[in-house]
Amino acid sequence: MSGQPQPGPVVPRVRVTNLANVLTLLRLVLVPVFLLALFAGNGHETPSRIIAFVVFAVAVITDRLDGALARNYGMVTEFGTMADPIADKTLIGAALIGLSMLGDLHWWVTGVILAREVGITVLRFVMLRHGVIPASRGGKLKTLVQAVAIGLFVLPVSGLWLKAAWVMMAAAIVLTLVTGLDYVVSAVKDSRGRPAAD
Repeated sequence: MSGQPQPGPVVPRVRVTNLANVLTLLRLVLVPVFLLALFAGNGHETPSRIIAFVVFAVAVITDRLDGALARNYGMVTEFGTMADPIADKTLIGAALIGLSMLGDLHWWVTGVILAREVGITVLRFVMLRHGVIPASRGGKLKTLVQAVAIGLFVLPVSGLWLKAAWVMMAAAIVLTLVTGLDYVVSAVKDSRGRPAAD
């Protein structure tokens, strides 16, 4: 009948339990495994540090894979958009705290990075009223540089390799602060440009 509303287009539903989200959850599961390897023995034994590096590297690789799967195979979900950066921050945070506890990394470095990460995570939840703001390219580069820097610190390196680790960590700190400021600016603009959701 002409008086009845016409059905709208069917929007395909994406399962929350898709492969991309499973990889994100796997990254969270690998965090305690990484910490166990990192603190094995006295925390500075070469075999355990290499194992910790391998676990950390696998976790980082899952980050690249879940993003690619979500984008290329239509597996993007609101859960994944929120859970992915949280998994990243959990992994990075655990690694930084662990390295600082072992005396391999200054606590101020860990404090600066974690303060930014926690602050932005809280801001993400606040901004849910206006819609999810996905991670920017700068944020993804920041996460990658952080991962490389931390990976070098996890490995039992010295000499030039240790200097390279500090150079990468310095770059990670700069990117952490710059991208954090950029996210805050974007969030403020977004909140002013759109009304809050009911």
